[in-house]
Amino acid sequence: MVILDKMVSDRGSRYAVSGAPVAGRDGIADFLAGLKRDRKFARATHNSWACVLSDEGPVKNDDGESGAGAIILKMLEREGLTDHVICVTRWYGGTHLGGDRFAHVVTCVRAYLEHMRASGG
Repeated sequence: MVILDKMVSDRGSRYAVSGAPVAGRDGIADFLAGLKRDRKFARATHNSWACVLSDEGPVKNDDGESGAGAIILKMLEREGLTDHVICVTRWYGGTHLGGDRFAHVVTCVRAYLEHMRASGG
């Protein structure tokens, strides 16, 4: 599991991105359970994620951050990355961000994908 913490901070909201290779829906569930073992992530406002499973196709979950899962999924599909879950975590800071929240999701996923390319993953 790779976690890139403190990716974006905007009007009190903070973002992180994490991900890992997975095998099926059980792998996604194991990844999320492992992430949430860290109390910080368990208490986050949103853990939005997406994955393209080689045997089932695309799956996503906004976790209350409407539209975030679709953005992550679209980026995964463009990248051609399968059997790899990416999760963008947001800790809500008390101010609605409007459309800026989508830009922050994109920033986080881009950083994760760049990290994966740089590390050979």
